[in-house]
Amino acid sequence: MRELYTDLNIKFSVDGTDFYALNICYERFLRTMPSHSHGSESYEIHYIASGYGHAKIQEVLYEITPNTLYITGPHIEHAQVPSLEDPMCEYCVYLKMGKQRLHKMTPTLTLFKETSFWFGQDRQNVGMIMKQLFFELENQYTGYVTQVQTLLTQLIIYMVRNYEMKQKALLHFGPSNLGDSKFIILEEYFLYEYQNLSLEALSERLGLSCRQTERLLKEHYGKTFLQKRTEAKMAAALLLLSDKNRSISSVSEALGYSSAEHFSTAFKRYFHASPREYRKRSILITFFP
Repeated sequence: MRELYTDLNIKFSVDGTDFYALNICYERFLRTMPSHSHGSESYEIHYIASGYGHAKIQEVLYEITPNTLYITGPHIEHAQVPSLEDPMCEYCVYLKMGKQRLHKMTPTLTLFKETSFWFGQDRQNVGMIMKQLFFELENQYTGYVTQVQTLLTQLIIYMVRNYEMKQKALLHFGPSNLGDSKFIILEEYFLYEYQNLSLEALSERLGLSCRQTERLLKEHYGKTFLQKRTEAKMAAALLLLSDKNRSISSVSEALGYSSAEHFSTAFKRYFHASPREYRKRSILITFFP
């Protein structure tokens, strides 16, 4: 049994370096694979899903068992001999490193490139990556090209993690700046703090003047602060009113209104129905669709 994808132009990038997947194969070995090696910048990733056998790598014999993972890089001589009783089934991905667009390689890519041979048991669930890779290639559902590229990128990272054994990363996300985070500040402010919304408090949190905050709201939402405040309170009101055990007064208090009458007036102005009328309609919709 053999599944082979060798005629597809599969290109993906990892940290600014291009890779080409020239051969993606799944095979149940019923024959011996003679000793061979690959050229410069070429890496072959082998994952044994089931079965047994032996691999002869650089004149050293290794026992192959289920969940064995190994990589043979440039000029590494390797051969495979399956067990006659229970032949190994192997996923194999042949990669060629291409153009490097960044001035300096990241630690992940440096380690991958410099590891011309590694043999061990997979501790990063590479088998799952391989199975999903073949699923995408076989079915070709919407977005499968991106999925295949993403899975191959993950495969590179998981290989490096197997080499390192849970070493912490050297590269990290930097802290966000106000320019990037101001929109999240806006979203969370109106979503979580609907009870006590004020333009002054929001402006202080953003580090802007009230006029600048109003301008930002207009640009981002097309609405004024008062419109956004009313919208936030009314959205919360609908959820609170859906709880039949809550009184109109408790809903009003939870929303920060000075009285139930004030809340009812604001609610009716916004929805053209009083809270009590809305609650009756929602009950009718629930039980008599």
